[in-house]
Amino acid sequence: MTEKEKLEMLEEMMELEEGTLTPDSILADLEEWDSIAIISFIALVDDEFEKTIKGAQIREFKTIADALAVMEAE
Repeated sequence: MTEKEKLEMLEEMMELEEGTLTPDSILADLEEWDSIAIISFIALVDDEFEKTIKGAQIREFKTIADALAVMEAE
């Protein structure tokens, strides 16, 4: 899966327009990155990438690149 496809998944999850997110997007600046988005992200990572991620890990995220790294990590 390409980075673009992963960004599109995150945009869809947060109900953002396509092309809104970049790896440099700051999560704290995104109104849509809320508790619902975090739960959705946990489910997305579990369903699409068969990985388990904890809330503590997500709280350390600063940018979209941090989320992408979890989606890519083996």
